[in-house]
Amino acid sequence: MSGAVERRRPPTAQQFVLAELRRAITSGELRPGAPIRQDALAARLDVSRVPLREALKALEAEGLVVHRIHRGYFVAELSLADLEEIYRIRQLLETEAVRKAAVRMPDGTITALERIQREVEAAAGAGDVTAMAAANRRFHFTLIEASGMPRLVRLVATLWDATDAYRSLYYTEAPHRKQAVREHRAVISALVEGDEEAAVRWLDEHRAHAVAALREVLDLPPAPERAGF
Repeated sequence: MSGAVERRRPPTAQQFVLAELRRAITSGELRPGAPIRQDALAARLDVSRVPLREALKALEAEGLVVHRIHRGYFVAELSLADLEEIYRIRQLLETEAVRKAAVRMPDGTITALERIQREVEAAAGAGDVTAMAAANRRFHFTLIEASGMPRLVRLVATLWDATDAYRSLYYTEAPHRKQAVREHRAVISALVEGDEEAAVRWLDEHRAHAVAALREVLDLPPAPERAGF
C-alpha cells in the first residue's frame, strides 16, 4: 500500500482505513486468501488498532474479508462454484438492465460510454490494471444505470464487489485486456445500431471469457506475503 498515507484522508480514521483496505483488495494488491497483518498495517497507516478493527468488521460484513479463529483476518476467497454462481446471477440481472437501457437510452449515454471506453483503452495500453478495472466498472454501470432501475443497480453492484479482486487479476494479462477492449467496442456498436440482441450477446461473451480466465486464477498457488501486511 505504498503512498497510501499521502492521499487525502476521509473524515475519520476508520473511513481512511476502510478505504485503503478496500482499494488494496479490489485492486488485487491484496490477493484472495492473503493474510492481513494488523500490527504492521496499523503502523503503516499511522492509526490505532481500534479503527482498524472496525474497518475489518465492516469489510467482513461486505464479504471482502473473513476472520479465522486464532489466525486473524484474511482476504476472502471464492470457490469456483461461488464465482460461477455470481456471474450467472449477474447475467440474469444485467441482461434485464441492458434490455431496459436499450429501450430507454437516455440522452448522452452512448457519448458517455464512448468517453469511458477511451479511458479503458488508455489504461489497457499502459498496462495500468487499477485504472482499467475502475474504468471498466464505470463503463458497465453507465449502461446498467441507463435502465432506470436503481434497486437492480444496487444488487449488481454487490455482485461486482464480491469479485473485484479477481477481476483485477484477470486484467494483469495483456491478452485479457485486449479482449475486453474488443468486446466493449462491439457492445457500443450494437447499441449505436439499435441491436439489443447483439449487445446482450456480446456482454454474455464478455462475462463468459472472464469466468474462463478466472477459473485459472483460482488454481494459482498462494501469492507470496507482501511487506507491511
